[in-house]
Amino acid sequence: MRGDLKSAWPYVWSDIWVRLYETRGAPVELFSEMYAALISRPRPPATPPEPTVFDADGNMTDSEEIAAATAFREALEAYNRERLAYEQALTAEPESARTWLREGLQATLRTEADAVTALEKAFTKLNDIGGDALSNRYVNLVEAFIEKYNLRYDLRRPFTLHPTLSGVFTQLICQLKGATTNDVHLDAIMRDFEDSFRDLKSGVTPARIKACISRQANLLEAIGQIAPNVTGNTLGAICDQVGTWPHEGLKESAKSIYRFANQYPGIRHAGTHATQLREIELRDLIAVSVMLAGITPYLTDRMSNEAIYGVGA
Repeated sequence: MRGDLKSAWPYVWSDIWVRLYETRGAPVELFSEMYAALISRPRPPATPPEPTVFDADGNMTDSEEIAAATAFREALEAYNRERLAYEQALTAEPESARTWLREGLQATLRTEADAVTALEKAFTKLNDIGGDALSNRYVNLVEAFIEKYNLRYDLRRPFTLHPTLSGVFTQLICQLKGATTNDVHLDAIMRDFEDSFRDLKSGVTPARIKACISRQANLLEAIGQIAPNVTGNTLGAICDQVGTWPHEGLKESAKSIYRFANQYPGIRHAGTHATQLREIELRDLIAVSVMLAGITPYLTDRMSNEAIYGVGA
């Protein structure tokens, strides 16, 4: 699990909906009510403009108007099928409604935000049809689900899901990996960084810590070099050119981390021994790795900040 709700959604059915339905006093029409609350009613397609060009027999001759009419006819047929299915789901017997909800809801959840919204809307409906007893049972089931699958949310009563700081950081790393996966060069550098991080398991030595920080700085340089408007190839130059900082002080902080990696003996270069205050240790790895990861969103447009926080795809 990556901590996101959408990845865990296949387990929502057995862990939440089925158990909720089995709750004493749950209405028999629970699944139909949930279907109406969570799945939008199909909308008819927009009618195209009236055709204007005809032949002597009254047939349309304009290719664009013909294409528009054909597309409308196909869309209308699809709408009628969807509308019929929707109405059947609302009036179906409990077992059939259960199937409609399970299949229909899964198909409508395209983003993480969709999944969050679905759980929040469900609470409102459950409170309406079952009162405190049913809605409290639902809250308890969702809280247990979040804990079981280590999801990146806190549940605040009466019922809203809020991203956690640990979840945001997890998604930041997932987005970073996603941004490098489809680029052979970036993927190789990402793997070098991950390998150096895993090597620490064999012993947290200064040499391994330095190698890990060096690989992460290399990764940020590689990502930053392909950012829009960037021509530099060092992290310092990239920070100057990327143009995404909200304040000069934040940019200088990022450049200071880069200077540390360059000047501390043995990280990226021989460094300047006179600037070393002590031997590098595990807390330095943790702090510097977090700081370097934290500046990544400024260095690339390949990551979705909305998705990292939990309000997007």
